[in-house]
Amino acid sequence: MTYIPEGEQRPSTGGEIDPRLDGGGWRAAMDDRTVEAVGKLTEALETVEIARGHLYAFHQLTGSADFKVEDAVELLEAAGHPELAQRIARELLGRNVLPGRWTFQVVEDYENTYYNVFRDIERETRRLTDGLPHVHEADLKRRRRSVGEPGHEVVAKEGLIDR
Repeated sequence: MTYIPEGEQRPSTGGEIDPRLDGGGWRAAMDDRTVEAVGKLTEALETVEIARGHLYAFHQLTGSADFKVEDAVELLEAAGHPELAQRIARELLGRNVLPGRWTFQVVEDYENTYYNVFRDIERETRRLTDGLPHVHEADLKRRRRSVGEPGHEVVAKEGLIDR
């Protein structure tokens, strides 16, 4: 959950003007270095989110492989190779991926030890930008877009007068 100061509104997600894209007094009151630093920490969290996604992929893929191993064991038994099938079932089926850990435990340990702490600290740090996410990126959009050019609109709403 994003911290939004009392009386403030969550940034727009489309249609109306997003206050972060207006600039104005609220943004002028923020130190540029602070906005950049908060943006860098948010960018780091986005990288951690990608890493977390890869960890979930590792979890899903390893689980799928384990079920395929089970299928292979059954096929080997049916094909007349019971000793090999038993060895595979005994040594590989349901094996820990790390000492004492299945993949779900690796994911849970990552989330409890690192991810949740990182996310909470990033959220707390965002209070320096009035709790608003992506203020640095909004600054970039204001500076880098070509006003009036198609594909450079402030928001995705037809007929909106571009500023």
